Amino acid sequence: MKRAIRLRLHNFLLYNGLGSILVNEGRERVTTSERFIFISHSGEDTWVARQIAREIAARGASPFLDEAQIAIGEEFEDVLLKNLDKAHELVVLITPWALQRPYVWAELGAAWLRQIPIVVVLHGISPAEFQAQPNALVFLKKRNMISLNDIDKYLDELSERMADHA
Repeated sequence: MKRAIRLRLHNFLLYNGLGSILVNEGRERVTTSERFIFISHSGEDTWVARQIAREIAARGASPFLDEAQIAIGEEFEDVLLKNLDKAHELVVLITPWALQRPYVWAELGAAWLRQIPIVVVLHGISPAEFQAQPNALVFLKKRNMISLNDIDKYLDELSERMADHA
């Protein structure tokens, strides 16, 4: 049984690469997906993050991608926190650029504190190189990380989770 997730949004036309939704003040967008997945990434990796979001949506889950779902003028950090708070899991795209982004680290910390699954997707960096980083979080060093080239394994597992909740 699927339940509706209601998101209160402001006046704007939302286009996230997965489709467009007209949202007017006072109206709510309704989605029927049960699994909400927050995608953490650096700005330099936005195109790759969009492809991941598209594949997540194709499996029936609802991805959150900041660049697609935060309107110009909205309180960026408030929207991030609200969406992190309702996420069922976090997919983080770790690249050489992401290592330098404080928001990526903050989003990882928030997901860890909430004890939701954290899926680490590596691109342009090996697990050994990532784990050797002085700023790599200890709780990530024990995780089973995947290469972007192996993301289909995660997407297949996501499809199974979606089928189990259908």
